[in-house]
Amino acid sequence: MTTTTHTTTTNNIKAGYETSNFALGVGISMAAIVGLWGTACLVSALMSNGPLSLVKSYITAVLG
Repeated sequence: MTTTTHTTTTNNIKAGYETSNFALGVGISMAAIVGLWGTACLVSALMSNGPLSLVKSYITAVLG
């Protein structure tokens, strides 16, 4: 006598949670990259022009 058995496996995946978790991780990573780039640009401007020239240029750009 031959017996055939079928096994069913189910996985409970919360797709919405996983998707939002991934999107949050990508968003945080991109914000960190933008912040690091902005800091690098500010440090570069301070080193090449000096702090007083940087403040003067900022005020001229905002008011002028």
